[in-house]
Amino acid sequence: MAETTVPDDLRYTADHEWVRKVDETTVRVGITDYAQDQLGDVVFVQLPGAGDSVTSGDSFAEVESTKSVSDIYSPLDGEVVAVNDALEASPDLVNSDAYGAGWLAELRVASGTADDLLAGLLDAAAYGSQIAG
Repeated sequence: MAETTVPDDLRYTADHEWVRKVDETTVRVGITDYAQDQLGDVVFVQLPGAGDSVTSGDSFAEVESTKSVSDIYSPLDGEVVAVNDALEASPDLVNSDAYGAGWLAELRVASGTADDLLAGLLDAAAYGSQIAG
């Protein structure tokens, strides 16, 4: 397997989502480089709608590849405030730029702050250890 990128400035879930703070109550979510590598070529992404409610641990999106369809799980209880519309025309952005242009959605936390949420997630070292096996 190729070297997997695990940026230090993000937090991670055990389900291979990354989470980046946007502001005090909002985070951006995507799938990790490891996850996109395991999926193979992404051909379709089903995203929620802005305004949709999400529940921590529940599926809120799907990523379809040439190999399989994978659920994407919400890291928090809250609301979808933005989705990456570019993925409709270019789902391959998930493969080519997992931590940048391939982001999936922005979520507003239902209670507390983005920092509270991030504190409960894996840091880069812990996630790196998880995927190392």
